[in-house]
Amino acid sequence: MKNAKLLKANPKFGTVFTDHMSVMSWNADQGWANHRVTQYGPLQLDPAAAVLHYGQEVFEGLKAYKHADGSVWSFRPEANAQRYIRSAYRLALPELPVQDFLGSVAALVRMDIDWIPTQEEASLYLRPFMIATEAFLGVRPAREAEHIVIASPAGPYFSGGVKPVSIWITQEYARAGHGGTGEAKCGGNYAASLLPQTQAAQHGFDQVCFLDGTDNPAIEELGGMNVFFVKANGDVVTPALSGSILHGITRSSILQLIADRGVKVTEERIQLTQLKSMLESGEIAEAFACGTAAVVTPIGRLADTTFDIAINDGEPGKFTMDIREELTDIQNGRRPDRHGWLTRLA
Repeated sequence: MKNAKLLKANPKFGTVFTDHMSVMSWNADQGWANHRVTQYGPLQLDPAAAVLHYGQEVFEGLKAYKHADGSVWSFRPEANAQRYIRSAYRLALPELPVQDFLGSVAALVRMDIDWIPTQEEASLYLRPFMIATEAFLGVRPAREAEHIVIASPAGPYFSGGVKPVSIWITQEYARAGHGGTGEAKCGGNYAASLLPQTQAAQHGFDQVCFLDGTDNPAIEELGGMNVFFVKANGDVVTPALSGSILHGITRSSILQLIADRGVKVTEERIQLTQLKSMLESGEIAEAFACGTAAVVTPIGRLADTTFDIAINDGEPGKFTMDIREELTDIQNGRRPDRHGWLTRLA
C-alpha cells in the first residue's frame, strides 16, 4: 500500500494514483453487474480486446473536494454521468445508469478518502472510463465492456499562481468534423490533438486551438478546453455547440454564472476572420479557456500564421479572475451553492 499521507502532501495530477479502483462489468446478455472496489493495479486484457483495435472507449473527468468541515463533495457529477451516457451511445458502448455512475465514484472516494488533499485549490481528480473488452477482430460493437474509476490527488493547476497561456490556432488540422465524435469524450479526440499540440509547442505556444474545418473556418475549442471571449463593452461570447464541440460542464456552469451577473452572454459561430478583426480593433478585452483540470485559464496571446496578438497585455483579466474565483469558491464550499451543483460523496 502506498503512503497516502506522504504522497498527498505533494499531489501530482495524473502521475500518482490512490490504492483502489472501482469496477463494474457488462456483457450483452446480462447487462451491468459485479460492482466492486479492488486494489489499484494493471488490467488483464486479451490482445484481441476491441478497445485495442477499434478504439471503443470513453471517459470522464471530475473532482472530489474536501470542505472545511471534513465533508467531501463533487461538482455536478450528475452532468458527468449524463455526458458519459451520451459518449457511450456515440461509441456504441453500453450506457451506464446515472446512479451506477455516481455509486461507483462515491464508493472509491469513501474507500480512499484519506487521499484527498486539503491544500488551497487541491482536490482528488476522478477518472471514470469505459473500455470494450471482448476479444475479437471484426468491425462491430463489442459485447463485453468494463467501467472503471481511478483517482489521482491533484494540487493547484498553476503552482506559481494563475498564469495566462498562449494559444496557437491551427489551420492544418481539425479536432473533429461534422457527424464525427467531437462532442463525445473519447480518447480518439485527444489522440487527434497531440500532433497539433506538439506543433504549437514548436511555435513557442502553450496550447492549440482548433477550427471547424469548413471553407470559412470558425473557432471551436482547445485540445481539452472550451473558450470564452470577453468584449470591451462587457458582453461575453463563446463558440456555439455544433456537434463537434465537447459539452463542457465547466463551460455550462460559467454560462450560468455569467447570466446570474446580468451580463449578456452569447453562444454563436465565431469565424476566424471575425475573431482576428475583433482582436485587432480591441473589441475583445479578455479571453479564457475552461475545463475540469484548470477550471478557468486566462489566455494572454492568440496567433496563427497571419497574426500574433496579446490580449489584455498578456495579463489575466479582471472578469476572468472574478469568474474563476466564484466557481472555485462554490466547488470548495466557500460560497453558497445556489444552483444545487454540489453532491455529497462522504
